[in-house]
Amino acid sequence: MIDINMQNLILTFFISYTALLFLVSWLTSRKANNDAYFRGNRKSPWFVVAYGMIGASLSGVTFMSVPGDVVNTQFTYYGVVLGYILGYLVIAYLLLPLYYKLNLTSIYQFLGTRFGIEGQKTGSLLFIISRLIGSALRMYLVIFVLQLFLFDSWGIPMWGTSIIMIFTIFLYTFKGGIKTVVWTDTLQTTFFLLALVITIFIIFKDVNMSFGEIFTSLQTSGHSKVFLTDWRAHNYFLKHIFGGMFITVTMTGLDQDMMQKTLTCKNLKDAQKNVMSFTAILVIVNAFFLLLGGLLLVYAQQKGIDLSGMKSDQIYPHLALNNLGMVAALFFVIGLIAAGYSSADGTFAALTTSFCFDILNMERWTTSEKQRTVVRRLSHVLMSLLFLGIIIVFGNYHNDALIRIIFIIAGYTYGPILGLFAFGMFTKRVIKSGWFIPIFALLMPAIVFFLSKYSAVLLGGYKFGFELLILNGGLMFAGLMAVSKK
Repeated sequence: MIDINMQNLILTFFISYTALLFLVSWLTSRKANNDAYFRGNRKSPWFVVAYGMIGASLSGVTFMSVPGDVVNTQFTYYGVVLGYILGYLVIAYLLLPLYYKLNLTSIYQFLGTRFGIEGQKTGSLLFIISRLIGSALRMYLVIFVLQLFLFDSWGIPMWGTSIIMIFTIFLYTFKGGIKTVVWTDTLQTTFFLLALVITIFIIFKDVNMSFGEIFTSLQTSGHSKVFLTDWRAHNYFLKHIFGGMFITVTMTGLDQDMMQKTLTCKNLKDAQKNVMSFTAILVIVNAFFLLLGGLLLVYAQQKGIDLSGMKSDQIYPHLALNNLGMVAALFFVIGLIAAGYSSADGTFAALTTSFCFDILNMERWTTSEKQRTVVRRLSHVLMSLLFLGIIIVFGNYHNDALIRIIFIIAGYTYGPILGLFAFGMFTKRVIKSGWFIPIFALLMPAIVFFLSKYSAVLLGGYKFGFELLILNGGLMFAGLMAVSKK
């Protein structure tokens, strides 16, 4: 447990950091209208968007689960990261030209154009469900750690901590929406990366070992593997690479949250610059997070710290807050808060946008700026309450690295979206009835769940990993082909 002086210092930094966020929010939302909230007035500098998306993409899950999960999966996660590169190429040169050509506010408006209202609402609902659950779990992990190491000692219950965090995000995104998020995310990313770099530096200095000696130590303890060659394993390297590619295409390119930031760039060329520069930085940053995971294991071995029985998500916070000293503890907490905020603030704006444009079809039944503002604000409140509710219901339970849980959820919810977009973009066929879309969006994940559960028996020991997403999308595509005509 952290001593009282450290707790007071962290509280001071937390309040100061939150005040800084509200200052940025005030500066960016003074003349904000609905176009600023939904599209950032299409004036965001591409390099600002690219830098800010680092924090939004990685979140608190990457901050703790990726380093902590090295103890279970070694460095095999880097195969997924390499797959990201392929995915972002698809986004930059296939999806973004389509979005800019159609001048979309919500990317699921494309499904409405291609398939009608059933396609648009199905895609949007799948996104809303997946984003609510995925982002809420990311935020939950941040709240869980802060509760465990800080708020419990202050006598604040977990539901109280959840309300404080979510209400803070609600307030600073309420008026400016995506325009504010683009700029606050630059602040989040800065503190997020500072925590990473400073922690690595502190451990390197403490263990006093070269890269070669660290690698030898990891190799000796059985934690040095990068590419797993057993094709039946869930983390076989080709599964990870192709899984990473399709995770990127769906969870970024077909995700309103991530694309809404990119679509605030002035034009297609700037948006493509944003995506490709962001990709390069993302690959490097993930490598550093895996390096941090290895260093944490070496540090624990050298200091005789027993990590057995500890959840992988708790390894980094445990060592940072109890063993690595005041500076590491302070930057860990600030970095964690920044990661949590950056993964949730854009989600509020994206959920509100998709709900207003895809579910309510706001632009079709009102042209009044005042009416649209009322609808947008009420929707923002609703999405925030749903987000908070999921965190409170999830409570204090998780028994696996959350990054894997989130990717599994994405495999079931984003798979039908992948199949829908692929069918809409690569065929000119017409679906006989729009009602097949929501039916298949429920049926295909159920089939995938059955195959995943019994794959070891049915497929000679084969275990599905991230490629569940590809299978789900493929089944959705095949189903739509079967019920379509020229």
